[in-house]
Amino acid sequence: MGLYDGVDLRLNVPHSARMYDYYLGGFTNFAADREAAGHALSVAPWLRAAARVNRSFMHRSTRALAEAGFDQFLDIGTGIPTSPNLHEIAQSIRPHARVVYADNDPIVLSHAQALLTGTTEGRTAYVEADATDPASVLDAPGLRDTIDLGRPVALSLNALLHFVPDAHGAYELVDHLKSVLAPGSALVMSHVTPDFAPGDIADLVRIYEAAGTAAQARTLPEFTRFFDGWTLLAPGVVPTPHWRPSTDEPPVEAAEAAAYAAVAIRP
Repeated sequence: MGLYDGVDLRLNVPHSARMYDYYLGGFTNFAADREAAGHALSVAPWLRAAARVNRSFMHRSTRALAEAGFDQFLDIGTGIPTSPNLHEIAQSIRPHARVVYADNDPIVLSHAQALLTGTTEGRTAYVEADATDPASVLDAPGLRDTIDLGRPVALSLNALLHFVPDAHGAYELVDHLKSVLAPGSALVMSHVTPDFAPGDIADLVRIYEAAGTAAQARTLPEFTRFFDGWTLLAPGVVPTPHWRPSTDEPPVEAAEAAAYAAVAIRP
């Protein structure tokens, strides 16, 4: 049996997760994905750097929260596994950490086994659920069996909400997720913005929409709104490369990332 046997991947339709994989130099992408990604790179050649910086933000924020004591993580909109994955970072610091991944992309489901190889002390789980239906995520048996929502959870929504326009209830779904998390929980987010390269971003939104993926870039105030009522950790809302940058990584300009990132704690 092959990895994709019995799975309808719709290989003739570009998919944002596979395009992102292509930007990162991965191999889990197909002709339609590469064609759409090529169009995107033609108007925004910095996309490869932006994808790497976003991935690095996930690593840095996960490491910071694990070092601060977090041992429960919920990653919604997981995307195609690329090592080191979130659980590898978290469990390298907290071996007993429990991590739940959630996505509704069939190709991610096909690769989910790669997300389940955690430490013997900890636990990882994958649930198939739609981010735009937060109840389906929160009620998934795999989630309830793995993490305790009565204790602090680090919720990651990285590079996800720019694919959920206002008309699809982006703020409402985030508010719903925030409302069920215990005090002391964390919200980790990165999001594309038009603030640094408005022309490029407008072209990218059109390319993604033409490929069948809804998209909406958000300004600084629009992104910051997602964290209403929670306490932002230093350095606050900043371009993704500026969130606690690592000294061993080459610097990336804000315009090359074209995204904001932040981590906040529920009081």
